Amino acid sequence: MLVNMVLDTLKDTVKLLPFLFLTYLVMEYLEYKTGDKSHRIIGKIDKFGPLFGAVVGVFPQCGFSAAASNLFSGGVITMGTLVSIFLSTSDEMLPILLAKAVKMTMIFKILFIKVGIGAVTGFLIDLIFQNLKAGDGKNKDIHDLCTHEQCHCEDGILKSALNHTLRIGVFIFLFSFGIGMLIKTVGERTIEEFLLNQSIFGVFLTGIIGLIPNCAASVAITELYLQGLLGTGQMMSGLLVGAGVGILLLFRSNQNLKENLKITAILYGVGVLWGLLIEVTKVVF
Repeated sequence: MLVNMVLDTLKDTVKLLPFLFLTYLVMEYLEYKTGDKSHRIIGKIDKFGPLFGAVVGVFPQCGFSAAASNLFSGGVITMGTLVSIFLSTSDEMLPILLAKAVKMTMIFKILFIKVGIGAVTGFLIDLIFQNLKAGDGKNKDIHDLCTHEQCHCEDGILKSALNHTLRIGVFIFLFSFGIGMLIKTVGERTIEEFLLNQSIFGVFLTGIIGLIPNCAASVAITELYLQGLLGTGQMMSGLLVGAGVGILLLFRSNQNLKENLKITAILYGVGVLWGLLIEVTKVVF
C-alpha cells in the first residue's frame, strides 16, 4: 500500500510540474523582459480576469488552480480572478461524470453553474477590493516569491523558473502524500458515512471535505451524488469549495497569512451559500 501511495502521489505531482514551470517562466519573463509595459497590459486585462479564470478553471486539471495561486502571489492576477478559478475548478468531477456516462445535459448544467458562480463572485470581489492585488493595498511582485524561496533569480529566468518548480514540486509531493496517508488511515468509507443522511448540515460538511487538497474529496462527493446519497446542494457546496492543490499552493507561495485565510473563508462561504440555496430550492440536475 505504501509503495502504491508513493507512486500515485508522484504521478499526480508530476502532472502539475509543466503547469508550475510554465507559470513561473511567464512570471519571470513579465518581470524581467517587459517591465512596466506588461503590468499596464495586465491591468487592462484584469477587468475580464474573473470571467476568463472561471472558464479556464472548469477544465479537469488541478494544475490551473496551482498556477493561479502562484500568479496571484506574484501580483499577476487579482484576488477575484483567483477565487473565480478556485470556484470553477473541476478536479476529478468531470472525468468521473464522463466515465459514468452521465447525460451531457446534466454535465453542462453543473459546469455552467460553476462557471457562472465563479465569474460573478470574482467580479464582486474585485469590485469590493477595487482591484487591489494584495492585502492592505501593497502590490505583490515576483521578487516576493524569489526572496521567500531564495531561488537566486539573477541567474536567469529559465533556471529561476526551474528552481521554483522543483521546490514547489517537492512540497506538493510531501504534503499530498501525508494527506493521502491520512485519508487511507481514516478510510474513504468513513468519510462517506460522515456525509450520509445529512440535509442542511450536510452542505457545511461537504464544504469542509471539499477543502481537503486531495482528489479523493471530489471523487467521494461526486460518487455519492451519482448514487443518490447526497443532495444537489451538498454536492455543489463541496465541488465549489474544492480547488485541488490551489489552496495548498496559496498558503505556500503567498506570505500574507491573513489574506490567505480571507480567500479560504470567501471560498468556503460562497460554496456553502450556494449549496444551501440549491438545497432549499430542491434543485435537481
